[in-house]
Amino acid sequence: MKTLFILNDAPYGTERSYNALRLAGALSKTEGEEVRLFLIGDGASCAKAVQ
Repeated sequence: MKTLFILNDAPYGTERSYNALRLAGALSKTEGEEVRLFLIGDGASCAKAVQ
């Protein structure tokens, strides 16, 4: 199955982006699962190592 996550929230403030990343990580370990992340706007900050 293919799953796409679109993150638009900043990595700070609310935990929505953090929880989405955790869910994407868990799904990616499932056999036959293809996970993609699209980081837009403030969500692009999630890709920074310190965030």
